[in-house]
Amino acid sequence: MKRAETKHDQLQSELDRRKMKRRKDDDEFKVVEGVIDPPTMKILYRLLSRGIITALHGAISTGKEANVYRGIDADGHPLAVKIYRISTAETDFMLEYMIGDTRFKNVRRQSRSLIPQWAMKEFKNLHRYYDAGVRVPRPITIERNVMIMEFIGDVKKSIAAPLLKNVAISSPVSTFNKIIGMIEIGYTKAGLVHADLSEYNILWANGPVFIDVSQAVLISHQNAKQYLLRDIQNIIHFFKKLGVKAEAPEVIARHIIAAGEN
Repeated sequence: MKRAETKHDQLQSELDRRKMKRRKDDDEFKVVEGVIDPPTMKILYRLLSRGIITALHGAISTGKEANVYRGIDADGHPLAVKIYRISTAETDFMLEYMIGDTRFKNVRRQSRSLIPQWAMKEFKNLHRYYDAGVRVPRPITIERNVMIMEFIGDVKKSIAAPLLKNVAISSPVSTFNKIIGMIEIGYTKAGLVHADLSEYNILWANGPVFIDVSQAVLISHQNAKQYLLRDIQNIIHFFKKLGVKAEAPEVIARHIIAAGEN
């Protein structure tokens, strides 16, 4: 009888331990409960069980297609966890950048199938940019609509880097030239056009860092040159307010396109 009670106590203790652990995990992920669906929650728990993340904290940024949260890896270092909305996603604008991309076949309008492809598109684009030497968050892993990437900012203090629009730029001309150079490297070496580049999609961490590259298209895309010109126009418009005098956007675009052809 005494031995049976001991086994029972051990079993109950183990159950209590698991319940407490699950409760702790639930508390860690409570910050995202209002914006994700149950299948996404399961993905987060799988990432937790695999040790890719050990905690998930508040939002670094929020957007129409996804939120980015600060996660913690197994070594206690911060990560960026991007969770793409599925149940409330606005998908119509995505089709413009998906259809015609040879990397993705059978693109459908339904968010359940389109959003995971959209997330994978950003993951692939980050890899292309990163491998080409363009400063972007280093992609780590992706599962369905959850992407893990490098945290950009003060790693020790877990403070995210600010957007370019919120920074007092000490050398506007050199920063402008740096960004145009990054656009050119993206075009000539990564084979990509960002297609939504502005001061709202560039972080500042001892220099510019491109983010939000889900809409970036291959240079073979039918609208790639149009998007390239638009990106350059946006950057010129921002830096013009800082006193930078630049060549016409068409001239810069032609130079980049010619460099890509060579």
